[in-house]
Amino acid sequence: MSRSRLVPGVEVVAVPGRGLAVRTQEGEFLSVRTGRADEDVLLSRLTGVTTDPVGEELERVVRAFEAAGYLAEGPQDSQWPAARRDIRVLGDSVLTEPLAAQLAALGARPLTTEAATASGRSPVGVEDLLDGDPSAVVWCLDGPVPDGLWDAADTLPGHGVAWLRCHREGWQAYVEPVAAAPGDVTSAHVRSRRLAATAAHRELAAYWSGSRTSGAPVRLTPPAATLLAALLADDLTRWATGAPDQAGLPARRRLRCVDLRTLTVTEHPVLPVPVVAPMPRKEI
Repeated sequence: MSRSRLVPGVEVVAVPGRGLAVRTQEGEFLSVRTGRADEDVLLSRLTGVTTDPVGEELERVVRAFEAAGYLAEGPQDSQWPAARRDIRVLGDSVLTEPLAAQLAALGARPLTTEAATASGRSPVGVEDLLDGDPSAVVWCLDGPVPDGLWDAADTLPGHGVAWLRCHREGWQAYVEPVAAAPGDVTSAHVRSRRLAATAAHRELAAYWSGSRTSGAPVRLTPPAATLLAALLADDLTRWATGAPDQAGLPARRRLRCVDLRTLTVTEHPVLPVPVVAPMPRKEI
């Protein structure tokens, strides 16, 4: 048998008087019925120390661990693929700086745009976004998204470039889904879905268009900015390495809202908005 070991987050515990138990990645404990298998040899197999042939009873227990997804072969650390290393990062420095630092630590190569262009509120053409041949584009705004700002960026998946973004509305910040292929959820889809989900759609549309007056500004604290950067970096890592979603909604169908006062994260399902055929014209 090949050298396998417990996946990260799965641990085996020796319980006095009760034998072995598994602590799963979800934090649950499950009893292990080892039968006549030698527990010390079993632990050696589960940790990858030995691959020597053993008895049928022990092989049965090891196969049960494999079937449950608790064992994996080879190293567990996913390396950032070289073909997806270049990540263009645009937006406000309070978010782009911690994001760039986290991406670099994970093995990516963040390409930050100069502050004058990155934090501007004028629409950017898709040619500018594709400059430098990035594999993904991330845009972070410390404020609401002006009308039309992300229209060109929404076309990036059609050019083979992944597209991820976040923005803040008062004390709420939104991390939108990764759009990695044509047909994925774009920023326009998210706006449409949010308008459809609230009775205050006129007010929300007016808020986005800039009809708002503020008092003392909301300022992102370092913990809040770090959390938003971590959520974005995690989504990008899963996209780049092909790591599966561990729990909850799929990253490409998930809108996350972060309460910046409590740093509470809530997830909401979001689907693409289908293209609607135009109404046929009637000749009178």
